[in-house]
Amino acid sequence: MALMIIQLLVVLGALYVGSRYGSLALGAISGIGLAILVFGFSMKPGSPPTDVIYIIIAAVTCAGMMHASGGMDWLIQIAERMLRKHPDRITFYAPLTTFFLTVLVGTGHVVYTLMPIICDIALKKGIRPERPCGVASIASQVGITCSPIAAAVVAFTTISAANGFNVSIPQVLMVTIPACLCGLIAASALSFKRGKDLDKDPEFQKRCQDPELYQYMYGSSATTLDKKISKEAKRAVYIFLAALCVIVFFAVFQDMLPHFPKADGTTETLKMNIVIQIVMISAAAFMIIFCKAKPKTAVNGAVWQSGMVAVVAIYGIAWLADTYFSNYMTEMQAALGDIVAKYNWSIAFVFFLVSVLINSQGAVVVAMLPLAYSLGIPGVVLLGVLPSVYGYFFIPNYPSDIATVNFDRSGTTVIGKYLLNHSFMMPGLVCVITSTIVAYIITSIAF
Repeated sequence: MALMIIQLLVVLGALYVGSRYGSLALGAISGIGLAILVFGFSMKPGSPPTDVIYIIIAAVTCAGMMHASGGMDWLIQIAERMLRKHPDRITFYAPLTTFFLTVLVGTGHVVYTLMPIICDIALKKGIRPERPCGVASIASQVGITCSPIAAAVVAFTTISAANGFNVSIPQVLMVTIPACLCGLIAASALSFKRGKDLDKDPEFQKRCQDPELYQYMYGSSATTLDKKISKEAKRAVYIFLAALCVIVFFAVFQDMLPHFPKADGTTETLKMNIVIQIVMISAAAFMIIFCKAKPKTAVNGAVWQSGMVAVVAIYGIAWLADTYFSNYMTEMQAALGDIVAKYNWSIAFVFFLVSVLINSQGAVVVAMLPLAYSLGIPGVVLLGVLPSVYGYFFIPNYPSDIATVNFDRSGTTVIGKYLLNHSFMMPGLVCVITSTIVAYIITSIAF
């Protein structure tokens, strides 16, 4: 038991140090933990999550090509027009726009261009920017478990199928999308009158007395409406949407997928993880040929780079976790079996706490879902608690949260003196708790 605890501390230590450095370090430093377990303690290494990694690479390449062609600018423009048309409802509409952008593209890093616009609209309307900005940043990450090409969703279906729970991507989305929308509505409602109004906020009024700060806050407008969108950019968006439709179509009608003969005389159906990779890579190629998308521009773009960071993080974290848990599966089952047998839903707390540590929903699913299945938790329950894999808002060190604080020119969106009293805590907790409860109820009824 003492050795098991020491080795667990190695795993947690690697995750903690990696999270302090952030970015690529999270996956790379997990490699140090893996090396200590394998070479120092002679533990048998687990299996790296290659299927999930290949899907992320394909999806990110496609999204990066759309970004390089200018298609992302068009999506942002559409969102901005809607927000500026209804500025008084910015606290409700802003999180919906960031949510659906993430659902479309599969990563929350596409919303950085939209955040300054959300702040600008709120500020010019006299609305405390913290209200829409805080919940919009949360929404950009919540959308990951609702995207058909996000690593968390694809990993959930792939690992579930390997453990006897055959659930398709559309079935997952039919649970997560309505559940997460309920969570966002609840968070938006509680954010609607959050904090002091700007005309009653002494800190903000003090900033307004400074001519330079006043000019910084009100002297310019953040907008993308002056950008000219080319026909190639629009064409890239259509190609991307068509690729998503093809993936969803085959996920629903899997009988239409190609069948291949096996050595024992039976046939094997093409797996959905291969379908996603083929469709996404093909769509990226079409964008290069027909939309003037430059590969070099895509590689230098934020979408592709953030996706590759996620690949390294999932690669290192999931491999480290699988190595530890696979070597102690019997002990884990003995220690946790009774608890999860009585309270299956309690695994949601484990998912949430692990997410606080590793800042990746996809990595949480890849690292923890096999353990959850080995403990005998039904797949229906795990689908019901899937929204709980988002917990990295708890400690505000994630890029989208930090960027949102910097984009808010009013200074109302803050980290907080005591670290945990930040602008994302309330909407994050409300959204995740509500989403998980609603998803659990949906699965209890539908399945």
